Amino acid sequence: MGLNLTQLRAFVGVVDAGGFGAAAVELGVSQSAVSHAVAALERALGDVLLVRSTPVRSTVLGEAVLSHARAALAGADAVVDVAARHRATSGGTVRLAATPTVCQGLLPALLREWSERLPALQVRVFEGSGEETEAWLAGAAADAAIVADPPPDTVRGDGRGGALLVTDPFHALLPQDHPLAGEESVHVADLADDPLVLSPNGCERHIRTIHRLAGEEYTPAHRVRDLGTLLSMVQAGLGVSILPEVSRSVVPDDLVLVPVTPHHSRELVLCGPRDRPWLPAVRALVDSVAREHPGPPR
Repeated sequence: MGLNLTQLRAFVGVVDAGGFGAAAVELGVSQSAVSHAVAALERALGDVLLVRSTPVRSTVLGEAVLSHARAALAGADAVVDVAARHRATSGGTVRLAATPTVCQGLLPALLREWSERLPALQVRVFEGSGEETEAWLAGAAADAAIVADPPPDTVRGDGRGGALLVTDPFHALLPQDHPLAGEESVHVADLADDPLVLSPNGCERHIRTIHRLAGEEYTPAHRVRDLGTLLSMVQAGLGVSILPEVSRSVVPDDLVLVPVTPHHSRELVLCGPRDRPWLPAVRALVDSVAREHPGPPR
C-alpha cells in the first residue's frame, strides 16, 4: 500500500479548506496536484474518501481515516521539529580546554564519539596546565573544560552538574628494573628513598594528599613543567613519580605504573563555566557523555 505524507496532507487540507481549490492555495501547490494526491490515496485504500460536492464532504471511510491522518502528519511534523532543535543545540563550535594527559589519554576517543553522535558540532581543543584550563574557562577563552574535582556548584542552567568522564586513580611511576616494579601495589612510604620527580600540573594537591594520608613527609626532589621531561628523568633513573591512570597511554614501555597506597583518585568532569550560561552546544556534549558514560550525579 503506497501511502505517503503528501497524500495525507492533501486529504486533510481538502477537508479543512472545504474544497480542492482552497486546499491548493493553503498548501501552495496546484489544484491538479491536490486532486492527484487525494485520488492516489483513495486508490491505495481501495475506496472513496471524499464526496466531491460544494463544500467537499468526507465519506464514512474518510471520517474514520481523518483522525489517523492528522496524527500521522503531527508525528511527521514532530520528527522535523526534533531534528531542527537538535541542529540548533548541537551545531557550532566548542572551545574545549584540557590538560596534556587528558588530551592524550581521553580526548581521542571522545572526539571520535562526538564526531559520530554530533557531526554538526566542531570541537577545538586547547591544551594547557590544570591552572590554565580553569583560567581559560573562567575568563571565557574556553567554552568548556575537562577539570579535576570541580566544586559541587559547577552546574549548568538546568541545575544538573557536568558529566563524569572517569574516576582516575593514582599510581607510582617506576623504571621496569626498579625493585618494586613487579608489586601489585606500592605504599608511598616505600618510595621515600627514591627522589620524587614531580610535574606540578594539577596533580600536586593529590600527591600531597596521598602523603598526608600515609603520614609521610612530602619532599619532591625535582619539579618539572613538561610531562616528557618527567618521563625522561624517571627513565634515566633520576627518581620516581606519581601519576594518574589517565597518563598510561603516554608511559613508555621501559616504565611501569603500579597502584600506590594509600589509594587516592580524582574525578575528571566535563563541564561548562560556573558564572555564565552554558552554550547549547556544550550542553549537547555533556548530555552525550552522560548518556554514553553514566556516572553518579554531581
